[in-house]
Amino acid sequence: MTGLEPGVAAGLVLLAVAAGIGITAVGPGGVLVTAGLFALTPLSPAQVAGTALVTNVATGVLGTVVYTRSGQLREPPTRRTAVLLCGGAVAGTPVGVLLNGLVTGRVFGVLLGALVAVTAVLVLARRPGGRGPAVEGPGWPVTAAVGAGVAAGGAMFGVGGPMLCVPLLVALGVPVLSALGAAQAQSVVIAGAGTVGYVAAGAVDWPLAALVGVPELAGVLAGWVIARAVPAAALKGALVVSLLTLAPYVALRG
Repeated sequence: MTGLEPGVAAGLVLLAVAAGIGITAVGPGGVLVTAGLFALTPLSPAQVAGTALVTNVATGVLGTVVYTRSGQLREPPTRRTAVLLCGGAVAGTPVGVLLNGLVTGRVFGVLLGALVAVTAVLVLARRPGGRGPAVEGPGWPVTAAVGAGVAAGGAMFGVGGPMLCVPLLVALGVPVLSALGAAQAQSVVIAGAGTVGYVAAGAVDWPLAALVGVPELAGVLAGWVIARAVPAAALKGALVVSLLTLAPYVALRG
């Protein structure tokens, strides 16, 4: 897409940086890119989701690398969780792409606004602490089901995996850093498979994907550092405020 006003382009870049930080520092961050593309551009729901998912391929790979480097994805319980999530994502992602094609722009906006608000509540309700060593999470049927459900929602809205997956895993007793690491690996599968589907439908705006994808990658690196150094309460507060501000705007934009 060409011809974006400078203010709109700058707004998308800022949202992309914030999204990258949210992805690796808290989990639910990718929705900021989806919400920005929907609210600030005339893209269709399929183009919004497809363009956002393209950026999640790179952020997911980078997030996986940094959480492997910091040790979380080297721990057997975290690797097990990541494998089960990825297996569920293989089944759930095509369902999400199909569901996206069944909704109108207005319905997509209302659902996206509701998703943003629900995510804010999940982040706010997250239990404190949970940054200790990896522990065995829920059984494989529950983890695989979470992976499939998260993938369907992530592919439908173009939000990848961490946004939905991290709060659910933490609620199931997985330490937050382990949940963040496992969700990064799942995000690669969701974004990769979802991108294939949206590219086949001609629903990816490549210039916009580049515009938001590069600053989002910078945010991913910053978020990984922040997640290990900044108190969780401060991160939660900033993200909750951002999400609750965006939710009504996105819903009304629909």
